[in-house]
Amino acid sequence: MTAFLRRSKLNFLYTAGVLLLAGSAARAQAPALAGAWQGVETTPDDPRYWPVVLRLQGPDNNLFGVLYQEVGGQDYITVNFQMKGTRTGNALQLSHVRKLSETGRTPGSYWCDGAITLTYDAAQEKLTGHAAYRPVHDCDTGDFTFYRVKLKSAATVPAGALSTLRVSGRDVRWFADAELKQPVTTGNTYRAKLAKTTTFYLTQGYYPSAESPVVPITIQVSGAAKTPPRVTPPAPVPTPKPAPADSLPPAATPAPPVAAAPPAPAPTPAPVVLPKVLFKQGKAALLPESGPALDKLVTDLQANPALRLRVAGHTDRIGEPGKNQVLSEQRAAAVKAYLVKAGVAAARLETIGYGDSRPLYPSPDVRNRRVEVEQLP
Repeated sequence: MTAFLRRSKLNFLYTAGVLLLAGSAARAQAPALAGAWQGVETTPDDPRYWPVVLRLQGPDNNLFGVLYQEVGGQDYITVNFQMKGTRTGNALQLSHVRKLSETGRTPGSYWCDGAITLTYDAAQEKLTGHAAYRPVHDCDTGDFTFYRVKLKSAATVPAGALSTLRVSGRDVRWFADAELKQPVTTGNTYRAKLAKTTTFYLTQGYYPSAESPVVPITIQVSGAAKTPPRVTPPAPVPTPKPAPADSLPPAATPAPPVAAAPPAPAPTPAPVVLPKVLFKQGKAALLPESGPALDKLVTDLQANPALRLRVAGHTDRIGEPGKNQVLSEQRAAAVKAYLVKAGVAAARLETIGYGDSRPLYPSPDVRNRRVEVEQLP
């Protein structure tokens, strides 16, 4: 599956904008599947992959939008299709209407089109399914997987309270600005104290492309944050004037002691990298030499019953980002499984995978294939 020449990006954006705005009257009811979906197309027994972005509008019985694809590793080869579709239960039927634009056209190359049948998973905000293409050249079938970023926790939180914000999506990155220059956190949850209504800008690292959407998530804040009571410092003790020697009392009265300031709270410990490379390249099975490091962690947890940890998996930047994300999650889960088997309560452990998004060293470097542990509040 390859591509041809494309009109200017400005021309495409204008065309797509007209297409999407044409359905504004149909948005009276809240469509469940409208929004931006990011994912990938693959084909059996083919190492190539095609990052995809699907933008849908309209009610579920009359969906329409634009499907963007590019060739993995060759983002100069792209296509944009006008799409239409209908949802029935958890099934979504999409059809290619016409080609809007493409880039990188070469003699003999082409993009397949036809129909795509997808299944909607509301819990994960996930679409999976297959395409049946018109039999042109070697077009036959393709497998699609999409994820959508959507707020899954309350849209309003109390001011100043520690709240857990939760979203769907794969390898989610949070930013404080639409230009994505102020990173906030990564993952599907973020614990924060908000003093005012705040908008975060979220992206997905799952098969990113030149058209990867930035999704704004606005959290409303109710009430006012509680202001801690003002502590008035003790009044200074006046220094008495010296008196004549014959007027001094038999014994001097000491000045009342001044209470010492409370110690500053200890900073939250930074994540700790476990001292061994625990996994083979591309694998999530623990190496035998990982035992001592993990056994030491078990001992620390048993000695501190109140200690809770977040286990974070990482990979090197070798291979596809989407596969690295899954691998990092599997590695974190493998470490948790080891600790639970050794007697640590599962409730004391959280896991997260960062894929290849947080290397410590320039890739390739085996030390990026690591697991970190971080104390939870």
